[in-house]
Amino acid sequence: MNSYLRHITLGFVFIGIVGCSPVDTVTESKTQKVNVESYQDVSESNEHDFNFNWRFEQSNPSNAHAEGFDDSQWQEVRLPHDWSILSEYSRDNPGASAYLPGGYGWYRKSFIAPADDKKVQLLFDGIYNQSSVYINGKLLGTRPYGYVPILYDLTPHLHKNGTKNTIAVFVDRSRDTDSRWYPGAGIYRNVSLLISDKLHIPRWSTYVTTPRVSNKEASIKIATTIMNEHSKDVDAMLSTQLFSPDGTLVSDAEHAISLAASIASEHAETITVKQPALWDVDSPNLYKLVLNVRSGTKTLSSETHNIGLRYFKNDPDTGFHLNGKPLKIKGVNIHHDGGLVGAAVPEDVWKRRLLKLKEAGVNTIRTAHNPASKEFIALCDKLGFLVQSEAFDEWDNPKDKRKNFNLIGDSDYVTQSYNLHFAEWAERDIKAMVLRDRNSPSIFQWSIGNEIEWTYSRYTQATGYWEKNEEIVSYYFDPPPRSLDTMKKIFNESEIKGPELAKSAAKLSAWIKELDTTRPVTANLVVPSVSHFAGYGDALDVIGYSYRQSVYDWGRERFADKMIYGSENWVKWHEWKAVAERDDIAGIMLWTGIDYLGESKDRWPRKGSNSGMLDFAGFKKPAYHMMKTLWHDEPHVFMTTYPLNDSKYKLENGKVLEKVPGSWQKEKWGWRPMNPHWNYQANESIVVEVYTNQAQVELFLNDESLGIQTLTENDDRILKWAVPFTPGTLSARSLNSNNAQTTMITATQPASITLQSDEQTITDNGYDVLHIVAQLVDKSGAPIKHIERELSFTVPQGMRLLGVDNGSHTNVQPHATNTITTYHGRALLLVQTLRGHSGSFDIVGKSEGMPNVTLSVNVDSTIKN
Repeated sequence: MNSYLRHITLGFVFIGIVGCSPVDTVTESKTQKVNVESYQDVSESNEHDFNFNWRFEQSNPSNAHAEGFDDSQWQEVRLPHDWSILSEYSRDNPGASAYLPGGYGWYRKSFIAPADDKKVQLLFDGIYNQSSVYINGKLLGTRPYGYVPILYDLTPHLHKNGTKNTIAVFVDRSRDTDSRWYPGAGIYRNVSLLISDKLHIPRWSTYVTTPRVSNKEASIKIATTIMNEHSKDVDAMLSTQLFSPDGTLVSDAEHAISLAASIASEHAETITVKQPALWDVDSPNLYKLVLNVRSGTKTLSSETHNIGLRYFKNDPDTGFHLNGKPLKIKGVNIHHDGGLVGAAVPEDVWKRRLLKLKEAGVNTIRTAHNPASKEFIALCDKLGFLVQSEAFDEWDNPKDKRKNFNLIGDSDYVTQSYNLHFAEWAERDIKAMVLRDRNSPSIFQWSIGNEIEWTYSRYTQATGYWEKNEEIVSYYFDPPPRSLDTMKKIFNESEIKGPELAKSAAKLSAWIKELDTTRPVTANLVVPSVSHFAGYGDALDVIGYSYRQSVYDWGRERFADKMIYGSENWVKWHEWKAVAERDDIAGIMLWTGIDYLGESKDRWPRKGSNSGMLDFAGFKKPAYHMMKTLWHDEPHVFMTTYPLNDSKYKLENGKVLEKVPGSWQKEKWGWRPMNPHWNYQANESIVVEVYTNQAQVELFLNDESLGIQTLTENDDRILKWAVPFTPGTLSARSLNSNNAQTTMITATQPASITLQSDEQTITDNGYDVLHIVAQLVDKSGAPIKHIERELSFTVPQGMRLLGVDNGSHTNVQPHATNTITTYHGRALLLVQTLRGHSGSFDIVGKSEGMPNVTLSVNVDSTIKN
C-alpha cells in the first residue's frame, strides 16, 4: 500500500477550490422554499459549489438527522455561516468568546445525485466544532477539531434515479468557552461537492516539490496517485500541463495508465523549466499545473494547482534567505475572525486586510493558533506572503480559557477543548493541515504548537522567573535568573506528571515529515530557556521565541545550531530594534496584525484584543503607521494628538519628555490612547506625535512653523511637539520628500456623510464583497473624528447586507443590522452580491438632521452572452 493510501485509511480529509453551483437563492428567510440542487446530468469530473440552499436551526431537535425530518420552518442560509456572530453581544456570555453565544446548531440540504456511476464526495473546509455529518439518516462521521478540512465519501449511500438525498450536519458548540479567542460556530468555511469517475486522482494525493531551483533552471517533481475503484481493469491517459505566470504553455506531457480493479498507483514526473519566474514576496509568480485523467475525449478526474518556484535557507548565523537573498521576517500573527463577519470570512474581506498589511511592509503571516482556510492560504500565494501554518494551541493538557493562562485547579465542562481529543485525533488533524497546503508556495514553516509549555509540568518551575524566594526578575525583559546547569538539574529531578511534552512534540514533528520534508518544523516557545534542552527543541528545526527579546543572546550563545526568530512580539519599535541590526535573529512576528475577537478576560464591553495594526473594521491604527515607517521604504509621515496632561509626557524646558524616562522600551500590548483629530479647548496643551521614516519633519499650524525635529535625536522614533490648541490646519511635512506629509483640520459640527467604496464594479457571483466606509464631515467637507452619530443604511433588494461595525474594541452593537454609531466619526458597511442580480444599485446612508447620501454600485453579470 503506498503512502497516500495509508493516510486515506486513517481517515484524513482534504479541501479543494470552490466552483459554481447550478442553482441560486436570493434571500435568507424562514418560509422560502429551498431549491433541491440537481447533479443528475453531470458527465465529467468537476468540483461544485455546495454553499447555497441550506436550512439551519439553532437548537437541537430530536431526530434532525433523519431523512424524512421536516425542516420547512428552519431558516434558509448560505454558507459559510457563523451563527455566533449573528447573535447579540451579552455580558452573560463568556468573555473568552467575545461575549457571543455557543450552543447547538443543525444544517440540512438536499440534492439529486449523478445518474451515472460516479464517485461523489462532500468536502468541508472547516466546521466549528464537534461536528457530526449524516446522509439520508446514516452517520458518515464525526470530527471534534474545528479547523481542519473534512472529506466524506457519499458514494455508497446515495439514492439514484432522481431520488432526493439529504445531508444533515450537527454542530455541538455547547462548550462555549472551549477557546481562548473567538472561534465562531457552525459551517463557517466553504463546502464543495466533488464528482469524478471512479478512476480518479484522490483529493490531495498529488505532491509537488522543487528539488532544484535557481535563476537559470528549476526542476519540478510531481508525484500523483491514481486510484481505480471500478470492479474492472481500466485504461486511461494522464496528462500533465504546466503554464507559466503569463499563461504560456511550458510543458505538455501525456502518459498511458493501466490499473487493475481496486488498485491505486503512484506516477512520478519531473518537469524542467528554463529561466524560471521565481516566487517571492515582491513578485509572487505562480505557475499553473493541470492534471487530467482522460478516456478518449472524456475527462474522468481533474486537478489544478497553483505552484511557486522558490528556495529558502534557514541559517543560525545569517537568518532566513529566500531565493539566495537574505530576507528579514517582517511578520504578523492573525487570528481567523474577520471582525463583523466573525469566522465566516469572505475572501474579499481577507484580501482588503492583507493588502493593507502588505502596504505596511509585512511579508509573513503566522496563522495563530490553528490552520487557516484554504482561501486564506491561496490569497497569500497570490499576494506574496510567507505563511507559518500552525496546528494547535493545546495538546495533552488544557489551558485556562477564562484567565488566558495555564490551568490551575480543575477545568469544567464548557472550558474543555482539544486536550480531550489530542491523543486520538492529533495525527489525523496535523496531517490534514499538511496534505491540504503542502503544494502552496506561501507555506514556509509548519508550527506544531503555541506556548504549549504552560500546560506541562517542570517547564515553568525550572526557569526561576516566578520563584518568590529568589531575586525578582522580569520574565519579559531579563535573561534567565538561573544558570543552565541549575535549570537542567531542577527539570530532571522534578516529577513527571502525565504525558511528556517532548514526546508529544516528537510525534507531531514526525507526522509532518512523513508528508513533507521541504519545510522546517517549528513552534512558539514561551520558556525557551528550558525548552531548548528539555527535548522540545530537539523536535524542532527552527525555534520561535514568544516575547523573549531578552533571551536572544542567551539562546544564541548556548544553542547556536538552530535558527532563532521572534514568533510573538509586541507591535513596538523596541521589538524590531532588537533584531533589525543583527543577522542571527531571522525576524519577528507581531501580536497582532489585526484586532481580533475574544480573549477579553471578562472586561465588558471590551470584546477582544486591540493589540493589532488594523482595528476590527480593518482601519489603520497608530501602530500600523509606526511599523510602516520601520518596514517600508516609501516616505511616510503620520500624526496623532492627545492632551498633554492626560499623556505619558511632561513638558520640560520646551521639550516633550517621558514622565518615566525610557518607558518606551518596556511597552507591551496595545498602543496608548491617541486621537486622530485637531479639536480641543482653546490654549489646551496638546502633544503632537509624528511617526516617520524621514530624517527631518517640520510641524506647521496655520502655515506657521512650530519647529523641526530630527529622527536620530529621538530614540523612541517618535517626534513630539507640545502645542497650545488653536483652531485651523495642523501639518507635518518631511524636509526630505515632497510627497511625505499629513494634515489635520479643525472640524465643526456634522453636516453630512460621505460614502466611499473600495471597488467601483463587482460581479454577481454571490461572493464579491463591497467595503463601504461612511465618514461624518462638516459643512466645508472636513472629516469629523471627535463627534459620534448614529448612522443607518438602506441596502436594496438584489444585494445582501453582511453587517456594520465601527472598528472599536468596545463596540458591542449588533453587527447583523443596518444601524451603527460611529467611532472617530466613521463606520463600515459590508454588502455582498447575489447571484444573477446584476445592474446598478443605490446604497443610501442616513443620519438624523443630515441629508441622505447615495452611493451607486455597479454589479456586472458573470454570465456572458
